[in-house]
Amino acid sequence: MSAGGPRRAPCDDALSALADPMRRRIFESLRQGPAPVGEIAQRLPVSRPAVSQHLKVLRQAGLVNDRAVGTRRIYAIDPAGLGPLRAWLDQFWDQALAAFAAEADRQDEEEREA
Repeated sequence: MSAGGPRRAPCDDALSALADPMRRRIFESLRQGPAPVGEIAQRLPVSRPAVSQHLKVLRQAGLVNDRAVGTRRIYAIDPAGLGPLRAWLDQFWDQALAAFAAEADRQDEEEREA
C-alpha cells in the first residue's frame, strides 16, 4: 500500500463507471455503433443532459471517446479503454481454466491407476 491509500488497479475507473446501471445501458447502446448524444438519449428514458453527464464519466474512465462532427459530438466505444478491464477479467478466466485442467489431469491419472 502506498502512503496515499490503497493502490488503484488500472480497471478501477472503468468498473466504477460501469457500476451505474444507466451508464451501462448507454455504453451497451454504443455497441450498435457511434452516435451523438441526442440519438443515444432517444433510446433511453433519460434526458439529453443526463446522457451527456454519463458520457462524460465514461469518457473520463477511458471507455468511450468522442469526436466533433460539425456542431455535434459523436461518441463511440474506445477499444483501448477496454484493455485494462479485459485483462482484469481474464485473470479469473485463466485461473478457472488452470483449475479445470488440473482436475481433468487428476481424473485421468486416477483412471489410469484403476
